[in-house]
Amino acid sequence: MTEHDVAGLQRALAEFAAARDWEPYHTPKNLAAALSVEASELLEIFQWLTPEQSARVMADPDSAHRVRDEVADVLAYLLQFCEVLGIDPLVALAAKMERNEVRYPPKRSSEPPNSS
Repeated sequence: MTEHDVAGLQRALAEFAAARDWEPYHTPKNLAAALSVEASELLEIFQWLTPEQSARVMADPDSAHRVRDEVADVLAYLLQFCEVLGIDPLVALAAKMERNEVRYPPKRSSEPPNSS
């Protein structure tokens, strides 16, 4: 696989699932559940780390490998979920960011956060 765009990755994931006859299991409910499980597995890596330790997690080759694998799993299930429901994830993200710009305007203060 040489394509690393969203559509190319979604095609590759669909072909992978089709070759294994997994399509009947790739319902929105099942993919949402799998996405949640994989996100939890990513969280598990950081569960008992201090903020400082979590910031250095990629410095350790073993933990970095685990983080990359879990990120890949989360992304794979999210892309499959979007494909099944006909959601363009980049369009959805851009729309959400636009709504958040209105909902959460930038602070007009020179004070750093939490400096009360």
